Amino acid sequence: MILSFPEVEPKSDAEAELGRKLFAGPVDFLKGVVAMDGLPPADRMEVCFAGRSNVGKSSLINAITHRKGLARASNTPGRTQEINFFELGEEHYLVDLPGYGFANAPVVIVEKWQRLLKNYLSGRPNLRRAFVLIDSRHGIKPVDEEIMQLMNKSALTFQVILTKIDKIKNYEQNKVLDQVRKKLVKHPAAFPELILTSSDKGKGIATLRSVIAELE
Repeated sequence: MILSFPEVEPKSDAEAELGRKLFAGPVDFLKGVVAMDGLPPADRMEVCFAGRSNVGKSSLINAITHRKGLARASNTPGRTQEINFFELGEEHYLVDLPGYGFANAPVVIVEKWQRLLKNYLSGRPNLRRAFVLIDSRHGIKPVDEEIMQLMNKSALTFQVILTKIDKIKNYEQNKVLDQVRKKLVKHPAAFPELILTSSDKGKGIATLRSVIAELE
């Protein structure tokens, strides 16, 4: 039986080297965007990272870029209310999307940035892949599925990254993987491989670099 949504297979030495080289160069914060007219030109390949508040998005971006304070992590859910663009060399953008879910912000602000998020996901021609981060302790929640539905409608390929995999035991991991796989089968835009990560332990970080380096 072929497993639906298996973990990404180990990368070859050549593929791993591609990822290492891409992220060994300069990575710089470009700008934070609060409206569509503030987006930088769509002149290079772009990937974005989406996830519930406090899913570990900032920590993951810092881990793959070898930069401790590049993306600002916060214990306050919903602190990141901008779309943050980072230049990866001269040919890639990494994009940190606002955390969704229970945000510690007024409803009007939450609605404004959720609208921005939707407009960005459906209207960015150079966006090659979205990475949807799921906390492995909790699995896919209804609010995650809302974002996934939006990506289905936008025909935007998204790939699930399970974060904080070091925080759960093996039997819990099997349980959450089962839940995630059952949910993803319903989403036509879901890329058919999962990436399991731990920013603290470094698990899956090199794999994610290689996956990004292989996109065109």
